[in-house]
Amino acid sequence: MLEVGFTGLGAALMERDRSGTARTYLWMHPIYGATALGLEFLHDRLHALPRPVRALAYTAVIFGSEFVTGWVLRKALGRCPWDYGRTGWSVKGLIRLDYAPFWYSTGLLFEPLREVLLRVTSEALRETPEYRHALESGSREPDHGERVFRQQEGVACPPAGHLT
Repeated sequence: MLEVGFTGLGAALMERDRSGTARTYLWMHPIYGATALGLEFLHDRLHALPRPVRALAYTAVIFGSEFVTGWVLRKALGRCPWDYGRTGWSVKGLIRLDYAPFWYSTGLLFEPLREVLLRVTSEALRETPEYRHALESGSREPDHGERVFRQQEGVACPPAGHLT
């Protein structure tokens, strides 16, 4: 989604394309997925550092992922689907160093977006029959939000740390 927005906005502003035609490559879905896993791995290890420093590390992971996957695709397919070779700021045509401010901004936005997605996902999972069954069977302890909800509904909840 980020790439579609970026390329569409670029087409509208730079190429004066009124429709804002955006494009991506099928290869990008697993590449973005793997990069997100790398960011998640790094997030857990850098939590003690200031957020701007973590964003620099995320920028390096994004650049590294783009470079490595572009190199692998070039070796496997004979070419990389994206080619930055005509820009002065490219490294072997695989990454553009002038994109650093955009990737840094993405790194800054990664954690707040991650928190929102985790919150939404957790709330959705609490609505599943499997979660409710685990609570009722005692194999899952209610989290704080569920404990408050159950108490508001008049259902007795054991103190935290105790299974029902």
